[in-house]
Amino acid sequence: MTKPLVAIIGRPNVGKSTLFNRLVGRREAVVTDIPGTTRDRIIGQVQWDDLAFTLVDTGGLEPPGEDPLKGKVRAQVETAIEDADLLYFLVDGAEGMSPVDQEIALQIRRREKPAITVVNKVDNQKRELSASEFYGLGLDEPLYVSAYHNLGIHDLMEKTAELLPPQAFEEEELGVPRIAILGRTNVGKSMLLNAILGEERAIVSEIAGTTRDSLDTRFEFEGHPMVLVDTAGIRRRGQVRQGIEKYSVLRAFRAIQRSDLAFLLMDASELATAQDAHVFGYAAESFKGVVAVVNKWDLVDDPIGTAREEALWTVRRRLHFMPYVPIVFTSALNGEGIGDLLRLALDLYQERQRVVPHGKLQRVLLDAMANQPPASMGKRRVAIRNVRQVGINPPTFVLNVNDTKVHFSYRRYLENRIRAAFDFRQTHLRLVFKRRRKS
Repeated sequence: MTKPLVAIIGRPNVGKSTLFNRLVGRREAVVTDIPGTTRDRIIGQVQWDDLAFTLVDTGGLEPPGEDPLKGKVRAQVETAIEDADLLYFLVDGAEGMSPVDQEIALQIRRREKPAITVVNKVDNQKRELSASEFYGLGLDEPLYVSAYHNLGIHDLMEKTAELLPPQAFEEEELGVPRIAILGRTNVGKSMLLNAILGEERAIVSEIAGTTRDSLDTRFEFEGHPMVLVDTAGIRRRGQVRQGIEKYSVLRAFRAIQRSDLAFLLMDASELATAQDAHVFGYAAESFKGVVAVVNKWDLVDDPIGTAREEALWTVRRRLHFMPYVPIVFTSALNGEGIGDLLRLALDLYQERQRVVPHGKLQRVLLDAMANQPPASMGKRRVAIRNVRQVGINPPTFVLNVNDTKVHFSYRRYLENRIRAAFDFRQTHLRLVFKRRRKS
């Protein structure tokens, strides 16, 4: 199921990150509980009663130190307008309407994208009266909020529920893995797609930003049907706009949502960058299967034969929060390593379909707690009564507890025990701690 996507747009310093943090319910911008991931996240999940959607803070997408300001805002808004199902157009109720606000409103009107004009920092009657000038933007009636003081958020959520499309259910074929190809600009995503398909299906270019919209391609490998989801699909060169690839993390996130597995490509000359860790983190939080693909390996000068071991060490060290992720070396240009990559994908997909015996699973839990009991959190000791597998792809386990405040280190300990007992070597596992009902 794919959640609708809402993007917060607007000029700098209008409170985009404050609203983002308010809606995702955390003080910091989506701080993950996976150690080692980048903390300044720009994508979060919002749950408001029955309303659920993905929220993007485009303020976090703005490249630092780039001028002119209007160019920055234009590229940011263009990306959000294309990708989002709904826009929160945030303006500053304290400073009043600006020419940049009017330019953004013009873009929204031209593209006919659903949008809510959110006048922020309206925390008293005087500001509410002066904020009436934002009717002049020519959009629907603005909503007044103060993200900092939590004012007007209920009205914003009600309006959001009216405008958002329902969550979409992807049509799935049983036993057919859907694979997203992810990676930074010019690491060879389109070249890898062509190498896998064995034909020139995608535009291959040295120019950053060739790849655009989502495009699914069905193929067979050694008799097994598979589907490729290229990160942003392919557009003809004439339709490519400048500046869009800077926000490729957003595109990668959408592709992750629509896939079972992800090939995360990295350039052999620049391994596991901060943006790579960003995307790995999103894949982990979405509980998708991930393969780290070191591409362009044919360009590596390795006179003493140690480059591969050094590259493995570098990737493992920088992505230490996902130690189970398999690593494959390829040259998409020469077609090297492609067969090994696809066989590994099939093996990983099958691993994610595994159902374990309930009795043995319960014994693994009891042995784990006997060896290392859970620590006390607060005034009482955490007690785990039972465990059961409730899903696959990813393998999902529900543990009934008296208190859901189980320390992260103990969660990881139990995951590793289940992983070792049932040979889950390469996939993320999902453990859900659920408070048992009192009888």
